[in-house]
Amino acid sequence: MNSARSDSPPAAVASPDEADDREDGPRVALKILVAGGFGVGKTTLVGAVSEIRPLRTEESLTDASVGVDDLDGVAAKTTTTVAMDFGRITLRDGVAIYLFGTPGQERFWFMWNELSRGALGAVVLADTRRLTASFASIDYFERKGTPFVVAVNCFDNADHYDPPEIRTALDIDPHVPILLCDARHTVSAKQVLVSLVEHALRLAGGTRRV
Repeated sequence: MNSARSDSPPAAVASPDEADDREDGPRVALKILVAGGFGVGKTTLVGAVSEIRPLRTEESLTDASVGVDDLDGVAAKTTTTVAMDFGRITLRDGVAIYLFGTPGQERFWFMWNELSRGALGAVVLADTRRLTASFASIDYFERKGTPFVVAVNCFDNADHYDPPEIRTALDIDPHVPILLCDARHTVSAKQVLVSLVEHALRLAGGTRRV
């Protein structure tokens, strides 16, 4: 009996590296929170670095938020994150970072405890036009003992200050890194994440660079 003839091309054979990535996933998976006040650029930063289409839970601001949400300095903002943002970025040596952007408005802070479970650390985004909006995030991670860095998102129409001035204004411990960034740009946002990972490793006693 003749066997049935198949015109289908043979299946491609994956290289050992490709097979390892597919079967085992990233060698190291890290969870990082992106926190900060309302409108500081958390959703923008996650979107700038994510290699997958980011999950967003944005809703339009309505008249119901008037008198409830502090829109000082962000009057042009029309949407808000009501649950979280989620994205992923893979760094060198198979280090995958899973990003969780926290909601910035006070009425959604109850979600922070759930989102922070298992997190390596956090990025606290700050806006020099509204530095006081960063206090709640800084206080939260200080109380929990979670490693964090402060990344000042340099908006085009904002006054620029040096990190030592920002450290004094926010009353942050000397060991906490303060960086200037542009959350819209992938390279700048990625450097913030790398700085946080290295900071968390130093606190844990490690010396590895990513």
